[in-house]
Amino acid sequence: MMTDEQIEDAARRLFEAERGRRQIRLLSLDFPHATMDDAYRVQAALVKRKVASGLTVKGWKIGLTSKAMQSALSIDIPDSGILFDDMFFEDGGRVPADRFIQPRIEAEIAFVMKAPLAGPDVSIDDVLDATDHVTPALEILDTRIERMNKETGRIRTFFDTISDNAANAGIVVGGRAAGPREADLRWIGAIVSRNGEVEETGLGAGVLDHPAKGIVWLANRLHQYRMRIEAGQVVLSGSFIRPVECRHGDQILADFGPFGAIRIAFA
Repeated sequence: MMTDEQIEDAARRLFEAERGRRQIRLLSLDFPHATMDDAYRVQAALVKRKVASGLTVKGWKIGLTSKAMQSALSIDIPDSGILFDDMFFEDGGRVPADRFIQPRIEAEIAFVMKAPLAGPDVSIDDVLDATDHVTPALEILDTRIERMNKETGRIRTFFDTISDNAANAGIVVGGRAAGPREADLRWIGAIVSRNGEVEETGLGAGVLDHPAKGIVWLANRLHQYRMRIEAGQVVLSGSFIRPVECRHGDQILADFGPFGAIRIAFA
C-alpha cells in the first residue's frame, strides 16, 4: 500500500500535468507495487484538488467495459472516474486547440439520474427506475500520463489509468433523449465518422451486454466507500466502440439513427 505522502505526490503530479497540458511518465514505474485501492486513493486526492480549484462534480464515467480494453490493461472489471462541470461541451461546438494533450473520443449512452442510487444490491431495474432519461453521448478521453514509456517499453497499467481519473476529459450530449425503458438499450448504437469517413460502429450491448450493467457495478462499488450516485448527476455508461484519435481540424459525427446525432470539432 502506498503511503499518504506518495498518494498526494502522485495526485499533485497529475493535477499539474493537466494544468500544464503535458504528459508525465508512467506512475506505475515509480510505484510498481501499487494496488487498485491505491489507484482510487490517488484519484480521490486528485478530485479533492480539482474541487479545491473551483470545479464542481457533475457525475461519473465508467470505463474498461469491453473485454479488449480490460485485456490490454490486465484487469477484469470496469473502472470509474468523475465528471466535472468544465468537461461539458455543446453539441456542435468546438474544442479549443490548447485544451487537451492527446484526445480521443468514444460513443456512449449517458444516463441522467432523477433519484439517488446506492448499493450494495443494485439491479438493472433499480438503475432504470432511478434514471430520468438516457441520451446519446460522446466521451472525450485524454491522458495526462504517457501511453508508453520509451525507455522501458512499458505501457500504462490499470493503476495509471484509474489514478488519472480514468482518462476522463470531456463529454458531449445531444441527439434525442429517451425514457430508460422506451427502447432496448442493447440495440441503441452509433456510426462514428471522422471528417466524413466512418471510423467505428457499435451497439449498446457492447457494454457488458447492457449499458445499465456498468451503472450497477458503479453503484455497488461506491457503497464500499459510503458513497452513491446522486439525483441530477450524469453517468457515462461505457463505450461501445474503440477510441478514435482526434487531431487538430478533425470533425467528429456520431449518428445514433432514430436517437439523433452529435457533432464536435477539434480546432
